[in-house]
Order: sequence, then C-alpha cells, then structure tokens
Amino acid sequence: MGLRIHFVVDPHGWCCMGLIVFVWLYNIILIPKIVLFPHYEEGHIPGILIIIFYSIAIFCLVALVRASITDPGRLPENPKIPHGEREFWELCNKCNLMRPKRSHHCSRCGHCVRRMDHHCPWINNCVGEDNHWLFLQLCFYTELLTCYALMFSFCHYYYFLPLKKHNLDLFVFRHELAIMRLAAFMGITMFVGITGLFYTQLIGIITDTTSIEKMSNCCEEVSRPRKPWQQTFSEVFGTRWKILWFIPFRQRQPLRVPYHFANHV
Repeated sequence: MGLRIHFVVDPHGWCCMGLIVFVWLYNIILIPKIVLFPHYEEGHIPGILIIIFYSIAIFCLVALVRASITDPGRLPENPKIPHGEREFWELCNKCNLMRPKRSHHCSRCGHCVRRMDHHCPWINNCVGEDNHWLFLQLCFYTELLTCYALMFSFCHYYYFLPLKKHNLDLFVFRHELAIMRLAAFMGITMFVGITGLFYTQLIGIITDTTSIEKMSNCCEEVSRPRKPWQQTFSEVFGTRWKILWFIPFRQRQPLRVPYHFANHV
C-alpha cells in the first residue's frame, strides 16, 4: 500500500496544529539552551541525555507530520466491494455511497473514513484505520517529551549544581525564570491533556471500540467476538513485531484477518 498524502482545508485545524508546533519549537529550542547545554558544558549531565531528548523530539515531530498528512482511510467514490463481503457493507445516509461497517462519515472533511475513531483538530485530520497508529505514537512521544522537559526543568532548579552565569547579556538568560515558568505551564497542560487522551485511546484499542462507537453506544459486546489485546494492537499498527509499534518512519501494512472478525459490529 503506497503512501497517500491527505490535506484537510480547515483554518481551525491549521491554527490548532500551529499551536502544537509552536509548543514543540519553544521547548526544543529553549530547554536545551537554558538547561541541557549549559549543564553538559559544566559536566553536570552526560551527552547521552541530550541525544535522547532530541531523538524523542524528532520521533514526536515525525509522528505529528505523518498523522496529519496521511490518508486516514478515505473511501473512494466508487468502492469495489469484494465478493462475499457485501453483507458487511452498508449505505451512508449522508453521501449515499457504500462503505464497510464501522466506517463513519466525517462532516468536517465531507467523506467517509474506514474505522474512523474521531476527527482531531490538533492534527487537522481524521483518525482512522490508516493513521490511527501514528496518532498513538504522537500521544506517546508527546507524553514522553513533556515528562522529559518537566524533569529537567525541575532538576535545573532543585537538583543540579548552580551554573556559572555566563552569557548574561543574552535574552534567554536575562528572562530565564519567565521562560521556564511558561515552559512548565505548557508542559503541565500538555501532560494532563495528553494523559487523558492517551488513556482513552488505549482502552479503546484494548476493547476494540472506536470513540464514535462509544458515544453512539452502537457496539453489541455480546455479539462481537472478543480479541486479545495483542491482536487488536497488531491490527492497529499493522505488524505483530512490538518493537515496530514505536517506529514512525516505517510503512504500515494491514494484517490479514478474517473480514467478519475485523469489521463486524
């Protein structure tokens, strides 16, 4: 399956995503300048901690960009229904096109998405079958990066040895306290928000239920076969190799599973 680039024309989504990029840039530029590099130069921390910080930041950015521009599973105007699977398709009452069950019509994007979870303004895209795994990686690495930045901010004031104040003429050092307070406020806000979102996403995958299905209560738990959590996660990430669940650079391939087992509701 080739990579299909998908752009959503939505000014509101652009603003939300721009805010996320601003927070990312704010922390990726100022935290190393104020905390990491000065303490590394004075021998308080090893260089591997800086490498880990930038590695997490790069993984976070790649997951954000790919989740935003990857086609979430948009259905074509004339989908080809495989023979023997027609009973698992239904007619959308909004666009009058056939779609697999567990698909949903996104009113903001104006089309149906396979196994749509929700429309996320923070990535300016729907979260569906083909980019759900990237959205999960984005939540994970955002949480990790936020914790990492908050930990170093705390250690900078309460654990590390005081720095020898040089470059006092630079703006970032003259306004260090205000910059770090703002970074801490954004970090705590992001951490609380992402923790709740990430938790609901994990529970949804474990129970094999999308956010839309939870809100509409359309899932009949008795009639749908239960699957182990390894299977549900493997279907979302497109591989049973757990180490690959954390790599945002790869290409996802859908697993071969029985159609009724994967799509029946």
